[in-house]
Amino acid sequence: MRTRDLNRYLGDLGWRRSPIPPESKAPSCISTPAAGETLESLASTAAGCTLCRLSEKRLTVVFGEGDPTAGVMFIGEGPGADEDRTGRPFVGQAGKLLDRMIFAMGFERDEVYIANVVKCRPPGNRDPKDDEVAACADYLDRQIDLIEPEVIVALGKPASRRLTGTNKPMGALRGRWSSYRGTPLMPVFHPAYLLRNPKAKREVWEDLKLVMRRLASTTDD
Repeated sequence: MRTRDLNRYLGDLGWRRSPIPPESKAPSCISTPAAGETLESLASTAAGCTLCRLSEKRLTVVFGEGDPTAGVMFIGEGPGADEDRTGRPFVGQAGKLLDRMIFAMGFERDEVYIANVVKCRPPGNRDPKDDEVAACADYLDRQIDLIEPEVIVALGKPASRRLTGTNKPMGALRGRWSSYRGTPLMPVFHPAYLLRNPKAKREVWEDLKLVMRRLASTTDD
């Protein structure tokens, strides 16, 4: 696995031990994708979705993008205004920071997969409501099953709570391994939070190094 020295972005504080993750108790809607389903066919289905109120005012369904066989899958909470307009996840200021985080890990953006818990923009960029998350849960689960990532990185509180199945604060979730649908899961602070609280970048870098270490161990195996 490639590595790059990008202390200018996040700071380097050394490795931590990586415990074996327990399985998440988060709700899971289906066990496997439908026979013959692909990311493209699932995206086409999602494009016409009207399962929740978010479909009423959206411009675009922001399904996700990246390598369909990526080893790392980043999952945020939902699209913002820039994403709703372009149809691409994480393209605003928070997205630019996420790009730098990805680069710091030794990847290009197109070598990972980026998605959100909900595929349509919540009004005013508010957190998605529980029923909206539930309406989109099947799409996300099928994405994960089709991509089969080696590690999932949950970006921020809504995504972390959805995937861990807990209501714990981010301070209690970040930096600790769990598992979702059999895949190691690492919650980290959302890039938008880092824009408001730059000092937290060091904590995120510590968490991302745990992810890198996990990936390196799977490569060695």
